[in-house]
Amino acid sequence: MAVRIRLARGGRKKRPFYRIVAAYSESPRDGRFLEVLGTYDPLKDPAEIKLDQEKVKKWLERGAKPSQTVRSLIAKAGCAA
Repeated sequence: MAVRIRLARGGRKKRPFYRIVAAYSESPRDGRFLEVLGTYDPLKDPAEIKLDQEKVKKWLERGAKPSQTVRSLIAKAGCAA
């Protein structure tokens, strides 16, 4: 199975909060995941991105592919993707 680094939505209606997770590509968006790599809060000004860069690097080395959105968040956070 392919592993993806993607967003899992949390929060309530109209107030999104996201966890950046490593998950199998077949898993549902908010379903089972392998590890939490960070968080993303788009409602703060400016948007708050917290990443554990060591964990992200570890998963990228293992062959996990980030989604397009997560790739841009990793670049904004200053971690090489």
